[in-house]
Amino acid sequence: MPTAPHIALDSPAAVDGRHIRAVTFQSVRMEYLGRVLGEVSLAAVGSRALVVGSGRGLLARGLARLGFETVAADPSPAATALALDADGGPGVTYLTTPAEELDLPDRSFDLVYCADTLEITERPDAVLMESARVLRPGGAFVYDTVNRTPVSRLVYLGAFQTVPSTRIMPRGRYAAHRLRRPVELAESLDRAGLSAKDVSSFKPRDVRSLVRATRGRRRGTLTDDQLPDLVDMVLEPEGRPVVTYLGYAVRRA
Repeated sequence: MPTAPHIALDSPAAVDGRHIRAVTFQSVRMEYLGRVLGEVSLAAVGSRALVVGSGRGLLARGLARLGFETVAADPSPAATALALDADGGPGVTYLTTPAEELDLPDRSFDLVYCADTLEITERPDAVLMESARVLRPGGAFVYDTVNRTPVSRLVYLGAFQTVPSTRIMPRGRYAAHRLRRPVELAESLDRAGLSAKDVSSFKPRDVRSLVRATRGRRRGTLTDDQLPDLVDMVLEPEGRPVVTYLGYAVRRA
């Protein structure tokens, strides 16, 4: 098997790999957010939202379009620069800051969405404590992450960062011990003062479409706009998360 070129953790290529994932997940993230907003009775207009692990800012701009005053926080200066270049309108403030030590005031947000973070951090409790700190009491913490199963290891440790034809991430970004089962994450949420409310599985309707989309995007034969329709991610609220799952919790008073 040929050796894939090294990708630095903070390089534009690494940020691009995260962006492929963000584009693919965008529709299901927004669908789930709509459900959460209804369950917690949170109106977007007049509320403040924070996206932790915002990458190029795709999700943050989606929240801004709903009416949220939005802050997009990412630890990567390269990601922040690319997000600023991609931003086509007002409503989002971009900030470079680590998820484990957010440079933001206490109780300043109604909604925090944690993306592309919980599955890579060595300090998940610190991420959750910081997210809870910046949430107002009753505010919603929403996340998506990767379960720790044999299949998720094949996808994230194998296909996404080892196999040359489907590799979109630098080696070492994902590790088995950083992938967490829903029950483990629920315990961490509780320690942070966040009451877990829901876990929903999501996956591509056909896993072969994800492989084709990843290869096509790497080769330049597919654009970002084509990825969501090709992959077609679907929510499975009653399904057991085999690879990826969404969830939300509420900040206790």
